[in-house]
Amino acid sequence: MKNQFDCFVIGGGQAGLASGYHLQKEGITYLILEAEVQAVGSWPKYYDSLTLFSPARYSSLPGLQISGDLDRYPSKDEVISYLSQYAEHFGLNIRTEQRVLDIQKKGDSFEINTANGNVYYSKAIISATGAFSNPSIPQIEGSELFKGKILHSSQYKNVEEFKKQRVIVVGAGNSAIQIAYELAKVSNVTLATRKTINYAPQRILGKDLHFWLKVTGIDTLPFGKKFALSSSVLDTGIYKEAILNNMPERKDMFVRFTEEGIIWKDGTNEKVDTVIYATGYLLNVSYLTSLKGAVELNGTPLHKRGISITTPGLYFVGISGQRSFSSATIRGVGRDAKYVVRHIKEHII
Repeated sequence: MKNQFDCFVIGGGQAGLASGYHLQKEGITYLILEAEVQAVGSWPKYYDSLTLFSPARYSSLPGLQISGDLDRYPSKDEVISYLSQYAEHFGLNIRTEQRVLDIQKKGDSFEINTANGNVYYSKAIISATGAFSNPSIPQIEGSELFKGKILHSSQYKNVEEFKKQRVIVVGAGNSAIQIAYELAKVSNVTLATRKTINYAPQRILGKDLHFWLKVTGIDTLPFGKKFALSSSVLDTGIYKEAILNNMPERKDMFVRFTEEGIIWKDGTNEKVDTVIYATGYLLNVSYLTSLKGAVELNGTPLHKRGISITTPGLYFVGISGQRSFSSATIRGVGRDAKYVVRHIKEHII
């Protein structure tokens, strides 16, 4: 039947490409469906100064090492180039501009419907769409009254439009700290957090932290997904020092918006131009809602180590904490994809 394969991979980012690699290696017919014009995930949409938090040595997909100095931290553009090279190197079967809207179970098969009217059929599905397209934005009282700009970090590119502005960056993670740090050079910036910022050293005894994660097994073993680093900021010392020097300053989260700005916890009213939420993302799996019981009401997939516990033939790759601490990273998706594909092979026989 036309448009029928053993397995469809939804999403052509790092998780989808790793899945394609292992499906191809196992001789399973597959097609990766990517919503955008190129299969490089959400990397083109990230802020310009973003780099990987892990060195190139520990930042590759299975079968192909990223080129160049292995101790550097690859830039956004380098990762985009690498992902494009990866798909071409292995000749992965990818179809772009195929946004999946809905997946339904038809007997023992899945029916996949896309925004441009294409219909596909398969025995198995790997959901690998990540979360970038579904930003998490907290509901703060008065936000509808605020006349300034409210953005999510997914909309932030660089400092240009924020020069000389009064800016509040909300969040205590890596992205929040990095964005506030670079904005502080051109703007009056405050980092608003609900909790104390936890720092993790980028280098220990002359080695990058990821070296120690690898040799201790924390990066790959199941207990690693509970490791406290997941809520810590990787720092060589520059961020902690900058915040101690109020560049940017840190304050407890504001309590509500006004028309002109915000009100801090101590009751101080301040005029603000822009608020940027660096508050993370929620998984984007809305296309699975027709599969009864596949996801919870809040959109969380019901799975065990990437294997659906309610829908036979449905699998996941790239979910944070899926099997280990590194599951949602470029260095970890390959291991999870290999595990999932092994189960798919048993399912389709």
